[in-house]
Amino acid sequence: MKQYGIVFDESMILSIVKTDPKEVADLLDVKLFITLLFGILPGVVIWFIRINYTSLKKNIMNKIIFILAPVLICVLTTLAFSQNYASFFREHKPLRYYVNPYHALFSLGKTIFKTPGTKEEMKILGQDAIVPPVDIDRDLVILVIGETARADRFSLNGYRRETNPLLKKEHVFSFKKMTSCGTSTAISVPCMFSNFGRSAFKNAKANSTENLLDILSHTKDVSILWRDNNSDSKGVAVRIAYQDFQSKALNPICDPECRDVGMLTDLQKYIDEQKTKDVLIVLHQMGNHGPAYYKRYPKEFEIYQPACQFTEIERCNLNEINNAYDNAILYTDYFLSKVIELLKNNSKKFDTSMIYMSDHGESLGENGIFLHGLPYFMAPREQKEIASILWFGDRYLDHLDEAKLNQQLTQDYSDDNLFHTVLGLFEIQSEVYDKKLDLLNGVLAH
Repeated sequence: MKQYGIVFDESMILSIVKTDPKEVADLLDVKLFITLLFGILPGVVIWFIRINYTSLKKNIMNKIIFILAPVLICVLTTLAFSQNYASFFREHKPLRYYVNPYHALFSLGKTIFKTPGTKEEMKILGQDAIVPPVDIDRDLVILVIGETARADRFSLNGYRRETNPLLKKEHVFSFKKMTSCGTSTAISVPCMFSNFGRSAFKNAKANSTENLLDILSHTKDVSILWRDNNSDSKGVAVRIAYQDFQSKALNPICDPECRDVGMLTDLQKYIDEQKTKDVLIVLHQMGNHGPAYYKRYPKEFEIYQPACQFTEIERCNLNEINNAYDNAILYTDYFLSKVIELLKNNSKKFDTSMIYMSDHGESLGENGIFLHGLPYFMAPREQKEIASILWFGDRYLDHLDEAKLNQQLTQDYSDDNLFHTVLGLFEIQSEVYDKKLDLLNGVLAH
């Protein structure tokens, strides 16, 4: 099994900083500690080696030779192939940093000094947002943020295995060419809720600028709840009601890992308590978070066997790794079917809808690459092409141009569309809303 080095750019540093102990535990194993031990022991031996120092003059000469010789070789090599290097590095400028062994320290410094603290003054966004008075129907939208779910592993999108046996029975619309904003949760989730779009997105800007949830809050007409079964909201939900469902105190379905379906516990009670406002509920899944795919689902969902049962996936063959991953997709299928069931139970009181969008994809051995988090410009499509689904209750279906929406399912879209599509669902009027980026503009007549 091939193994590739890790590129420690800013996004990787952010992923490290914003992870939690549970995610780290999935990466800890005996092999890791043995590897660390074999790194420490040579260091101890070197510590006790006696060094015979030469004269200052000879020492300086040796250092000059050892420095100049490699530099001379690099210069001659570069001159010999200058035409190739010039065009290559002009097209791929970031590679100049990734080949530098000190780039990790450089990225760490940028992260420390560019990530704003909690006292950073927030840039207000969409303070003019309103729900128009003519919109008398109440909306209930459940936005499910998936984790590590690839578009090509959904049978709704043509995958050879039946990974969506429950969703295929529902009236869902699955996008075939949806791409993520990043290749890690720390980048993708904040980007989803920002108005910058992938091309202009920076974590520092997002942390100091209000997001989609803030705009909805400005209307005073939308109740918002974020339930999280992942590490956290990555700074998105810091100003709204937030509940941690990785805690057994809230999540009653833990065996021992707390399951995504537990986020639906008492959710009907919360909906019933919202007497006059529209409602947005965000559910942040654990989904297919790797490398411990086998932990992401109860045993009864282990349909594809044998499934890799290790966090160190190099101990498994490709078939076992893919089996475990597909079993986790099956569990997401079950979870989303339960979300739809909840919405159906409320379709008489609300205009109901569900948006499901994964944060990023996953490499599962294609070209020897595994997991995710590669810099976007060099990440394979498997890490960027994400599963994304829409579902609508009967009230919406009465005003939906299904033929037109079905045509859009094979067109290229991205996380950039989520921000404006949610605003459009709630019929928000604001200068920050761009109907051109609303997936449902011209498709759904309110």
